[in-house]
Amino acid sequence: MSITTDMQLDAKGLACPMPIVKTKKTMKDLEAGQVLEIQATDQGSTTDLKAWADKSGHQYLGTNETDGILYHYVRKADEEKPEKTHPNTVRNEELENRNDDAVVVDVRESAEYAFGHIPGAVSLPLGELDERMNEIDSSKEIYVVCRTGNRSDMAAQKLTENGYDKVYNVVPGMSEWSKETEKS
Repeated sequence: MSITTDMQLDAKGLACPMPIVKTKKTMKDLEAGQVLEIQATDQGSTTDLKAWADKSGHQYLGTNETDGILYHYVRKADEEKPEKTHPNTVRNEELENRNDDAVVVDVRESAEYAFGHIPGAVSLPLGELDERMNEIDSSKEIYVVCRTGNRSDMAAQKLTENGYDKVYNVVPGMSEWSKETEKS
């Protein structure tokens, strides 16, 4: 399938949040209605770009994969929504003082979680959140963590929009987590 694009962005070899960061910057150079092709190798970029496009008002057109390279297509919106962030954040250090009944939800990809996560954290990749959200007890405090705070921000917003009211985004997340981790 041949897709006509107005600009290409090479984000191969970059991990979250860099494909999103580079995409945001490149979108500023496009006119409304133009299509950007983002080439990436990070499997999490599909979920990340879909969520970011939705949050910012751009149209996520889809993804093709060839030889391990993901080709994402995003059409620039006529009018960008101002990007909002989840208002309730906690620093890594504050997460250590959570109450025993709280739930830590790790929204990184399964492989990231497997190689090291906060003890007791539940793995719920961002791309599965819509289908599996009901597995999270809405009456508990929920701390959402990812590698840098970007995916967890999107997940925290989504949980709040669906009626969860004690949701906190953990920043900067696993990239600077210095306490105990466990592998699965």
